[in-house]
Amino acid sequence: MFKKNKKSVFKILSFFIQLFFRKYPSVFFVVKWLFITAIIGVFIGCASAFFLQTLEWATQLRENHLWIIVFLPLAGFLVGLLYHYFGKDVEAGNNLLLETIHEPKKTIPFKMAPLVYFGTMITHFFGGSAGREGTALQMAASIADQFSKPLRLSADDRKILIISAIAAGFGSVFGTPIAGAIFGLEVSLTGRIKYKALFPAISASIIADLVTKFLNTHHTDYLINFVPEISLLNILYALIAGIFFGICAAFFSKTIHKTGDFFKSKISYPPLRPLIGGVIVLLSVWLMGTTKYLGLGIPTILDSFSQPLPAYDFALKAIITIITLASGFKGGEVTPLFFIGATLGNALGYFIPLPLALLAGMGFVAVFAGATNTPIACSIMAFELFGIECGVYVIIACVVSYLFSGQNSIYKSQIIDKSKHKRYWKKKEYL
Repeated sequence: MFKKNKKSVFKILSFFIQLFFRKYPSVFFVVKWLFITAIIGVFIGCASAFFLQTLEWATQLRENHLWIIVFLPLAGFLVGLLYHYFGKDVEAGNNLLLETIHEPKKTIPFKMAPLVYFGTMITHFFGGSAGREGTALQMAASIADQFSKPLRLSADDRKILIISAIAAGFGSVFGTPIAGAIFGLEVSLTGRIKYKALFPAISASIIADLVTKFLNTHHTDYLINFVPEISLLNILYALIAGIFFGICAAFFSKTIHKTGDFFKSKISYPPLRPLIGGVIVLLSVWLMGTTKYLGLGIPTILDSFSQPLPAYDFALKAIITIITLASGFKGGEVTPLFFIGATLGNALGYFIPLPLALLAGMGFVAVFAGATNTPIACSIMAFELFGIECGVYVIIACVVSYLFSGQNSIYKSQIIDKSKHKRYWKKKEYL
């Protein structure tokens, strides 16, 4: 009797479960991607924590022993050799990730992760001007894509997996999980968002960020202590600032590609390019008499929120970063863009009567928004970093910067859809 009742209960329960899944098919999607993103989120969070902590160690060691930077050209040659002989199929970096999202073919080689990690560590240890976002994204995507075959993911699911990995890498390395999720969705195809990937991207980014924080990894705190009331005049000031940020973003994107093409056209042997680039950076440091434009530049970014800085800081950082990355050193563009944007905002404080910290914060995210064509992600990033009080101003700055950056991007493989003004499409290049 008991066995019959047990079977009956099981059949009834099974019937209701099947009925529930038929009525709400999204449950299977949520459970499936929660499982997948939990796995990749843990791995990516651990990788980001390891990367950030060792990067901090390398930065501190360089700052305490500045003589190390004299070996920057040799370090560049080493990075060039690594990629020339072992990493030709992954040297496209973030562009390879975007190409995989557009057309999933071969699995992203796992060797991308260690190569970009060591390349970035060498770059920062010896004084190159680079960031960390590119490294985090490449490590995240190459780790995550190793699960695509064991999990038997379809081509469309692989797209979602790479988007989620990008979201997790970005969110965990900057401590901005929601911005990371939106960045992953927004960056591959400007003007269109793959909403099917929204839940996986948010899930992966939050999990990776939690793991990174659990492993005692700290992120820089930024403070905007005063936001003026909204008025027509202040909105006009924000619009003007946004125009400057957009033009700066366009200039950076255009120049870094042109400089990279120049190095390739003039120097046929790839390992020599970062060697020459290292020599140029070293000579620039000697001529300027300062090392403030090397590495991430976090101290200068923090100073831009609290005190007036030389108006040329943003330009010199842009030049040093462009030479570093265009010649073949490894690292991201985003933290240098934060530096460029924050110091440009600081410089605009000389004639735009908005609070210095607010202008620096607006520039911090807006130049990045223009250079990557991700105004929504950058606006949300500002909320997560600075607080929602500055919302109206940063949204205006990010959107205007995005518009004025034209058909340019730091990512060559980013597809810029017809989402900006139609006049840009009469002439494909802008600036």
